[in-house]
Amino acid sequence: MPIPAKAVQREQATLRDPKLYINRELSLMAFQRRVFEEAENPANPMLERIKFLAILDSNLDEFFMVRVAGLLAQVDSGSQEVGPDGTTPRAQLAAIRKEVTRLMKDGQTLRDKHLIPELAKAGIHVRTLASLKPEQRLLVNRYFHETIFPVLTPLAFDPGRPFPHISNLSLNLAVVVRDSHGEERFARVKVPDTLPQLIPADEKKKSGKQAHSTATFVWIEELIGENLGKLFPGMEIVAVHPFHVTRDAEIAIKELEAEDLLETIAEGVRQRRFGSVVRLKVTHDMPRSILKILMHNLEVDPTDVYRLAAPISSKRAMFLYSLDRPDLKAPPLMPGTPAVLTNTGEDQDFFSVIRAQNILLHHPFDSFQPVVEFLRHAAHDPDVLAIKMVLYRIGRDSPIVAALLEAMENGKQVAVLVELKARFDEESNIEWARQLESQGVHVVYGLLGLKIHCKVALVVRKEGASIRRYVHLGTGNYNAATAQQYTDVGMFTCDEEVGQDATDLFNFLTGYSGKKDYRRLLVAPVNLRQGFEAMIEREIEHQKRGRQARIIFKMNALVDPSIIRCLYRASQAGVEIDLVVRGVCCLRPGLKGFSEKIRVTSIVGRFLEHSRLYYFANGGAEEIYMGSADLMPRNLDRRVEVLVPIRSPDLVKRVRDGILTVYLNDNVKARRMSADGVYKRASQRGKLVNSQAVLLGRNH
Repeated sequence: MPIPAKAVQREQATLRDPKLYINRELSLMAFQRRVFEEAENPANPMLERIKFLAILDSNLDEFFMVRVAGLLAQVDSGSQEVGPDGTTPRAQLAAIRKEVTRLMKDGQTLRDKHLIPELAKAGIHVRTLASLKPEQRLLVNRYFHETIFPVLTPLAFDPGRPFPHISNLSLNLAVVVRDSHGEERFARVKVPDTLPQLIPADEKKKSGKQAHSTATFVWIEELIGENLGKLFPGMEIVAVHPFHVTRDAEIAIKELEAEDLLETIAEGVRQRRFGSVVRLKVTHDMPRSILKILMHNLEVDPTDVYRLAAPISSKRAMFLYSLDRPDLKAPPLMPGTPAVLTNTGEDQDFFSVIRAQNILLHHPFDSFQPVVEFLRHAAHDPDVLAIKMVLYRIGRDSPIVAALLEAMENGKQVAVLVELKARFDEESNIEWARQLESQGVHVVYGLLGLKIHCKVALVVRKEGASIRRYVHLGTGNYNAATAQQYTDVGMFTCDEEVGQDATDLFNFLTGYSGKKDYRRLLVAPVNLRQGFEAMIEREIEHQKRGRQARIIFKMNALVDPSIIRCLYRASQAGVEIDLVVRGVCCLRPGLKGFSEKIRVTSIVGRFLEHSRLYYFANGGAEEIYMGSADLMPRNLDRRVEVLVPIRSPDLVKRVRDGILTVYLNDNVKARRMSADGVYKRASQRGKLVNSQAVLLGRNH
């Protein structure tokens, strides 16, 4: 008997109660707190802790550039729009400022009171200039005169010269000088980011290595401040105070009016340097008079000023990770290669291996090299006719692009969609797009109003009298560098229906297509949302009928209210649900009557958890989908995303037992979320399981 419409409406209204949802921004801040905890964790090697602290600082930069900037824009426009949790933009900003202040101060306390002293015990000293030995002082001063001084450009501010532009994420010195008449002037000196931010204070051997087992460094801004008299000869240096600016980095692209999307985005990237200031970091001891000059000329609200201890930018400590101190780092990564691919050399047929079976790679535990080799083989195989590919974040010195250019040189038809709107990778992608296009590759820059986020490569090969399509689909970008730092899953297949779907997908991306259905793939914004919600409803039906029902999702973020409501309904029906969500999760687990069957786990470890895997028990006919999409409105409605089913029984078992179950058993790097949104470390009763270490161990 169907449920009455009024009952459905009442249920939907109940599931829209703001109390059922966690604020997205505060959930993201909770993730940053988990990153901080890894920097805090003494079980991590010392330089790994430094790296986590630098990552935290970098993450907060991006958070302000994007999320805070967006909220400020809403407040400025007078918007009172609230999210699913019922919080206004102004209220969100107030809560964010409180948590960000605490997090930044906790990070600096950890750095100054714990990490720097512990590094000193290991022979790595970060000192003040005053604490250097005379010979060290001479060395760094010589470096200033020979290397730093020629790069510096003091910019004065007076009635005849306007206030200088302060670029995004720049570290600067606010300088007050006094002339011979006793008049004080203001100037700005930018700390060059093209030079090391930590200056060595020890002589080096001819071999280039440190002469001693210890290494000593001073921060570049202190060295510049000490030598400012050389920049302002004849002037008295009255005060020197560092400050750091964060600007709105969102690019508004008027695609409907843009005749040349490439040039429009290039111009948008250039304009990013001039966005409004959303955060001003200064030191505790900066006088009010100097701060007033900065706030007035940068048009900064007092609530967007953050006073911190020097140095005010910790991400530059990442330099220390480059030191040759393997004893202070995690063991080197030794990725493996599936046995079926170990013999695919220059004379071997890579494609025959894929014809025999679907192949799953779990990076970085499995090497990314087979993905490169797949394209290299395609570039040189005389039977390959065409290669089509989506590139989202490519990186520098890309072996993927090199393989595509080789294919072009060898007469293959090559079509590449380069997503120019990949935030903070626009410049790199523009460079690659122009290089590919200059070599004759068919380059498409994206779709009107949609960001292309799927990760797909299609190789079309002539085999006898027929055509066969080989496809690689993944959860991560075709970036060889991040493939060693992020966990991602990729699959090679020559499944005929997947190949046909991939062809239809590329026709949609490069031409005109109103296609609304796919054979195997779930494609956003076409059928992914509907298909996904239908599969959750299917689990509810299996549960009601006493069949096997179970949901395990692994993703970066869970934000979409409609999907969350589906999961609440599944929990109410009795479906057991495990969500492994690295970052933002707006669902509240463990709420009586709503989510008692839902558990939320977040894992923060050596590698950034980036894979998206979606498991459905499906009454015993298990299904797993993998792909590029998180469960967020932008992924489901405003991006081109792809999920592909993993159907081979052996691969289903491997993903279920060898990946998802390992993550769910983690009690070392895992945190469990409670109904109030607070994350606590998993109970460590019994055997300790570090999921990433377990997965690494399988490759040794």
